[in-house]
Amino acid sequence: MSGDTTEEMESARRFAADLKKIVSTTAATLDAGSPAAALIDKVTRHLGVPLSSVLLVAQQLEDWEHATLQRGVDVYLAERGDDAEWFGISGASRGHEDLVGMLAGASRHGQFELGAVDFTTAAVGPDEVTEVVQLGLVATTAPDGTPVIVGVRGSMPQYGAPFCRFEVLSAVREAATAVRDRIDELRREHDVLRGQVLAFGVSEHRGNELLTFLPRPELDEDQVVLPEGVLPTIERHVVSIAEHAERLLASGQHLKRGLLLHGPPGTGKTHTVRYLMGRLPETTVVVLTGTVMRFISKAAALARRLQPCMVVLEDVDLVAQDRSATPMGNPLLFSLLDAMDGIGSDADVTFVLTTNRAKDLENALADRPGRVDLALEIPKPDAEGRERLFHLYGRGVNLTADLAPVVAGTDGVTASFIKELLRRATLRGLDVRPDQDPVTVDDEALSTALTEMQDARNALTRSLLGT
Repeated sequence: MSGDTTEEMESARRFAADLKKIVSTTAATLDAGSPAAALIDKVTRHLGVPLSSVLLVAQQLEDWEHATLQRGVDVYLAERGDDAEWFGISGASRGHEDLVGMLAGASRHGQFELGAVDFTTAAVGPDEVTEVVQLGLVATTAPDGTPVIVGVRGSMPQYGAPFCRFEVLSAVREAATAVRDRIDELRREHDVLRGQVLAFGVSEHRGNELLTFLPRPELDEDQVVLPEGVLPTIERHVVSIAEHAERLLASGQHLKRGLLLHGPPGTGKTHTVRYLMGRLPETTVVVLTGTVMRFISKAAALARRLQPCMVVLEDVDLVAQDRSATPMGNPLLFSLLDAMDGIGSDADVTFVLTTNRAKDLENALADRPGRVDLALEIPKPDAEGRERLFHLYGRGVNLTADLAPVVAGTDGVTASFIKELLRRATLRGLDVRPDQDPVTVDDEALSTALTEMQDARNALTRSLLGT
């Protein structure tokens, strides 16, 4: 009985062992054909090493560099002559892992699988977007021929702060580093931000900084109404230096310059800045105003990279108030000073600052050469200037009114006031002759609009418009 029991137990053990082997072999066969195994096989077959020997070299960039990064990768692949196809990774929580982490998760737990490439769009101009890889990989080679895999990852805000990132997988660190450096070089050479008008802002939903493309203004010289000699002085300081940059450097002269435009609200400071943007069509412009001036360090870094560049700081008194005005000083002021000082004198960078309260500015900002070299007041227009403004803002209407009494009656007003006055007079003209084209603005329409704006009940409006 006991011999029979021993044989039965041995038979049972053999059966269990055979069953375990069958189950193990079946599982391995099934795993080998799984999407996770296909992902691992696609990577390791190209790199020629097991997953344990794969290393990663990466570079993380600002979210708004995504289109430039894609362009750099595309040019790199074209250089290599690759007719390579992108492939993707599917699975939950991809935003928490780098490529090596996702591959490890695929190998150990089948957490990630071979999938389709994720695409999205990114702006490359005020009215233009391009398709970029949100998450995808492409098999290629390093400059020395070593097999590598390049991965691109865009922002996934649900997983934290926005960014874009490219990663290079290889069995050889030097090869991966060479690919990263070459892609970085190419993205700088083909930067989509170069020559654009850019504005920093803040996302109301995510709280992070955004970089927005703006259309470049196109203003003629006769559309800028300033006291005689002011506009030529501004152009000589900003535009002439840009036009003669190489000769100035060869003569041992510095290029970096600072311009401060100050005066009451509504006199044309921003309008003058817009004219300068149009006068320098190849120059990159970075605009900061209000609370986004806290991004001045990033703006200065862009200016160094994308020169020739103009950095516009509107209402700079919000940042550059004299440090003695507050017990703890002004941290944003220090950031501004550091940013202006940190750009070398040979950099073709212009800082253009506007303010309504020049007297409140920090002396270190306003008086030191290399920060602000030229400060000009943009005053309220005189009689000649007001007449020019009436003709400027009345170009789209049939302006038949006698301007002499209106010019005399608007002493002390700003350009903004005159612009609004013409708009209201045009509405009056439309009320009287709705079908007339162009609209006629006669004495009655203009005088009625002026009386309305000068009425004591509109004191607040006049104040806001800078009278």
